[in-house]
Amino acid sequence: MNIIVCIKQVPDTTDIKIDPTTNTLIRDGVESIINPFDLYAIEEAVRLKETHGGSVTAISMGPPQAEVALREAVSLGVDNIILLSDRKFAGADTWATSLTLSAAIKKLGSPDLIFFGQQAIDGDTAQVGPGVAAHLDIEQLCFISKIVKIEGKKIELERLMEDGYDTLETEMPLVISVVKEINTPRLPSLRGKKNAKTVELTVWKADDLGLDEKTIGLNGSPTQVVKIFTPQVAKNGEKYEVDAEEAAEIIYKKLKELRG
Repeated sequence: MNIIVCIKQVPDTTDIKIDPTTNTLIRDGVESIINPFDLYAIEEAVRLKETHGGSVTAISMGPPQAEVALREAVSLGVDNIILLSDRKFAGADTWATSLTLSAAIKKLGSPDLIFFGQQAIDGDTAQVGPGVAAHLDIEQLCFISKIVKIEGKKIELERLMEDGYDTLETEMPLVISVVKEINTPRLPSLRGKKNAKTVELTVWKADDLGLDEKTIGLNGSPTQVVKIFTPQVAKNGEKYEVDAEEAAEIIYKKLKELRG
């Protein structure tokens, strides 16, 4: 089974810096981690490899420092790692990102499954997985909480819903976005850590993927951030020492004032 898992290195949520000129996150030199939701995607991909055989390839688009995240993925059981790194990719929105990832996947051949985490914690859009499926023109399923079975090219899954779950059956190739309920990610193994130090990293640039500069990065992004800023937190408040009945009346009056 040929499995691809797309991962993202994201800034640690306690250490985010913003470029005031481009209104994009500054990633160079910033402490970063593997997107937490992607750990569940890695785990599920590795479990399927262990059950059905084959290999798992992790792909990430980002600056050179994203190599750290890819090598961590190897310590968790991934076999091959590919970094898409080029200044031309900088500032990409979800459309341009999914286009770039899909070009890399096409270059690799025909995978059976392509895994994504539910969403990235720095953007929370959950759009890149479906975007890749659209560019590749293959089926995609989101919010998957369980892979029930795989028989030949047929796959049965459970999709998490607000009031329970759906049972779905389709055929591979397939793009899957998983939720954290699907598994418990493993810790890196000693063998995995050793492999992470020696495994070959493949780096592809825009020219390697045959991509036009007009379709990638900031130039190829149909959505762009006009302004981004850190909101000021106001800690104003009023204190009343009253009984429950008076409190209810005060709250009602305040809410009425806010409504105008």
